[in-house]
Amino acid sequence: MTADSTARPFGNASSAGAISGKRSALLAIATGGLIAGTLDLTQALILFGHRVPLVIAAGLLGRQAFHPGAGSTWSPPILKVSATYALGVLLHFFIAFSVTAIYYGASRKLRFLVEHPLVCGLFYGMAVESVMNLIVLPLSALHARGPYELKDLLLGYVVHMVVIGLPIAFSIRRFAK
Repeated sequence: MTADSTARPFGNASSAGAISGKRSALLAIATGGLIAGTLDLTQALILFGHRVPLVIAAGLLGRQAFHPGAGSTWSPPILKVSATYALGVLLHFFIAFSVTAIYYGASRKLRFLVEHPLVCGLFYGMAVESVMNLIVLPLSALHARGPYELKDLLLGYVVHMVVIGLPIAFSIRRFAK
């Protein structure tokens, strides 16, 4: 043991910095993912109705997710929440935390992502929307693909720029060291 490590009960300063760095990474990813996921789910419920989590779950389970027997019983007033509905919400937040972690990882090498969160966040929101429409949805169990109407594409880009890109970029800037 060195004199430096004996003076500190939890190791040297570099290990304390590593723990602090991991903590700030988790805080940045958790904050960005939670805010972006909540805003995105809220806007989707407002625009498309209360079945949105079922559609998300159907991306994994297929069309049987829309039938009440796919989970437990489900009713529109959301008094009884089905397992399928809960799965949709969990999948939605898994995606939100994943895209936040991807932005965080990229920001460790590309410092301009942290230095310019407004512009980078807007472009990242567009990138997330593009990946969802062009890769994730066609590969899902629903096999959703175009043709898309221009107004729907533009709405999707604007919404994801604001509710996904900006909260993620500003959370990473605020909490990541």
